[in-house]
Amino acid sequence: MSTFDSIGLMKNINENLGPFRKSQGDAMQGFAQLAKASMAEGLVSAKHKELIALAIGITQHCAGCIAFHVKALHRLGCTRGELEEALAVCVYMGGGPGLMLVAEALAAWDAMAPAAPPPVA
Repeated sequence: MSTFDSIGLMKNINENLGPFRKSQGDAMQGFAQLAKASMAEGLVSAKHKELIALAIGITQHCAGCIAFHVKALHRLGCTRGELEEALAVCVYMGGGPGLMLVAEALAAWDAMAPAAPPPVA
């Protein structure tokens, strides 16, 4: 059983940061530019960068990071198999606490998975 609603968590984070984005616009624009430049396609693919970011989010115990990076991995066409291999490294590096957050990442993955098309009649 997941301990958080990843979709609701992302919504709450975005809503709660709204006033901060306004009051600290320059800083937030700088952060957004850093994120855009860091995650851009390059010698390391954007998908692999997102897998790295997810792993860091897991090892830093950041539920928001897990949710946002899982969402990005879906957008970038990551497969569940690729996700699970990266998550195995998280367990290796993070032990039991990492394993608990891997469960959260898998729950987020399932919650954000595109709906299967209806069967053809």
